[in-house]
Amino acid sequence: MNWYLAKIVYRIRCGTDGHQHAQFDEQLRLIAAANETIAFEKAKAIGIQEQEIFLNQQEKLVQWEFVNISELYQLSELIDGAELYSRIQETEDAEEFTELVHRKAAHIKQNISDKVLQIF
Repeated sequence: MNWYLAKIVYRIRCGTDGHQHAQFDEQLRLIAAANETIAFEKAKAIGIQEQEIFLNQQEKLVQWEFVNISELYQLSELIDGAELYSRIQETEDAEEFTELVHRKAAHIKQNISDKVLQIF
């Protein structure tokens, strides 16, 4: 079993007025998996599973929508005191940010496939 560090990206939508900057939450998660393919799929499943919809204190609808996995790294060893974080990103162009996350996820999947093909 190997350890992987995956960046899971969510888009945060609040209310329906559309006047705020787009917000994204980028979370680093530890994933235990036999290989990169399984790690990627497990991270994606976590992202989908942890989407949320709720009302905030102002009774506005808040949605955490899973976007994709933008980074995936195999860890050679766990280091005592290593920092894992969640970061909220604001952007004026939500579609551009979302597309960037999807391109990064596609790149990860392509590299995994290329490695599998090299084995054979």
